[in-house]
Amino acid sequence: MIAGLRAGISGYVRQEQARYGIAFVLPTFAFFCVFIAWPVAYSFYLGFFDWSPLDPRPRPVGLANYAELLTSSSFLRTILNTFVFTIGVLTLTVCGSIVLALALNQGLRGTEFFRGVYYSPVVTSLVVTAVIWLWILDPQFGVVNQGLRALGLPTPGWAADPLWALPTVILTFSWREVGYFTVIYLAGLQGIPNELKEAARIDGAGAWRVFRHITLPLLMPTTLLVLVLGVIRATQNAFGVVYVMTGGGPVEATNVIVLYLYQQAFQFFRMGYASAVAYVLFAFIFLATLIQFRLVGRRTEIY
Repeated sequence: MIAGLRAGISGYVRQEQARYGIAFVLPTFAFFCVFIAWPVAYSFYLGFFDWSPLDPRPRPVGLANYAELLTSSSFLRTILNTFVFTIGVLTLTVCGSIVLALALNQGLRGTEFFRGVYYSPVVTSLVVTAVIWLWILDPQFGVVNQGLRALGLPTPGWAADPLWALPTVILTFSWREVGYFTVIYLAGLQGIPNELKEAARIDGAGAWRVFRHITLPLLMPTTLLVLVLGVIRATQNAFGVVYVMTGGGPVEATNVIVLYLYQQAFQFFRMGYASAVAYVLFAFIFLATLIQFRLVGRRTEIY
């Protein structure tokens, strides 16, 4: 009788725990379904229609939106710009964040202050970041060009020059992202045992060999994380900087996928075509992430 009573109480407790668990999870699940899962699914569905908010009746077009993407010279230029932008941002942010993380990991006086300084651009609005760099790189009155004139060097047009516009946007976005990835690399560096470095120094290894053969290999998991996050942030968060600094110009020199998507959806009201662009963006991020896991992930498993 006592065993049956205990089993009944245990069953009742489990049922109550299940009810409370469902009650706590349900709001989050509902939010996910309404604001994430449903828009994603409807966007995929909409990619097979020609629809404008001004016309309540979507017209089915099959794969015509995707076929137009493959034949559009403007979209192909956008894909190229996005690829160059992503590679440039990854190069600057990975190299810059590793250098800053190594410097901050030395335990010197004032390190806490400089950690805050280097991270401050991350919490700065993208719009503010773009406006500041537009002022710094202004072709006529910017401090950079004034310094170049004082040295007798040529002064680029920066964001107003089709040749320099994309590098300008890459530099601006990378300046904001370096602090974010510095924190991640700093956490990775602090997870490396000092005994390994001390043993290498005792064997006669210099600073470069310690970094090359111990620090860098053990940072491979961190580097993989940085690369994956870097691609996602570069392709999705570039809109603010590009829109404020260049608007995709001059002559589409800086037009990236997220801005092209915005233009098609909210300037030309081509919602079906914009939905197809969104799934091409998804495919771009997915393929980039897959390549990174194949190339860097194998080295991560070795170490």
